[in-house]
Amino acid sequence: MASGSTARTDPAELRALAAQGHPTPISIRGWLRLIRRLGGLLLSLILYVPLHYLWRILAYGSPFPKLFLAQAAWVVGARVEISGTPLRRDVFFISNHVSWVDILALAGASGTAFVAKAELSKVPVISWLCRLNRTVYVQREARGDVAGQINALRESLADNWSVTVFPEGTTTDGHSLLPFKTSLLKVLEPPPPGVLVQPVLLDYGAVSEEIGWVGEEGGINNAKRILARKGSFPVRIRYLEPFSPEDHKGRKEIGARARAEIEAALLEALGKPLRDFAHDVGPVRYNAGKSEAVKPPLDS
Repeated sequence: MASGSTARTDPAELRALAAQGHPTPISIRGWLRLIRRLGGLLLSLILYVPLHYLWRILAYGSPFPKLFLAQAAWVVGARVEISGTPLRRDVFFISNHVSWVDILALAGASGTAFVAKAELSKVPVISWLCRLNRTVYVQREARGDVAGQINALRESLADNWSVTVFPEGTTTDGHSLLPFKTSLLKVLEPPPPGVLVQPVLLDYGAVSEEIGWVGEEGGINNAKRILARKGSFPVRIRYLEPFSPEDHKGRKEIGARARAEIEAALLEALGKPLRDFAHDVGPVRYNAGKSEAVKPPLDS
């Protein structure tokens, strides 16, 4: 049996404890890495934010949020590798979701805006960064305002050229794929003229479980773990073949096709079968241990 000190430093044990909501201990060197990376993020803000606002005085469509987010991904340790070709405009990206680093990597790669939970609009600094990147906020529990949320998303798609949604409803461990919640795909019923759907696979390779934000782990603890970790890690973004939503009968078929293509790409990347996600996920009505990894997209 491992000693107590060994158990406290075993990576798998620490991940399991974090998923249960326990804080992760950080070494002195880890704190130094965390402080260095926070300093790098601050320097990037100091450089890019004034340039962004100066640009907005003269023109619309500043490139600096994209540049900042790409730089931020690199600072936190992500080494982004892109395969496939992301469409530049009139595109609705549908992606799996592993970490908050996904947002830095995807926005840095394509300049896309995102659909995010309304709670983020109240988080200091994060909410301001979301506004810089033209985030569309939704209240998942506000069923009575679905039409208003869809209209906001439709306007954002016209204004931003591209929008990304994470229909799994939460982040996973990179070895699972949850059912898709398709309510926000109503923006594609009917599709705006000329808009295509492009599925996207995010793959963190061997470190996906370490990077993944799952269970009861708090956002601050997860951010501290990633900022304090040694070295860099890969984020492979694979842009799959786009398709026209007009070829499908509504959001359920659109979601099913996108999910099937992401699942096939994830199976190829892992080289082994997907596994059931180990935690309940209310937004997609997923109950751990009930073998719902192949459940079709939800109606709502």
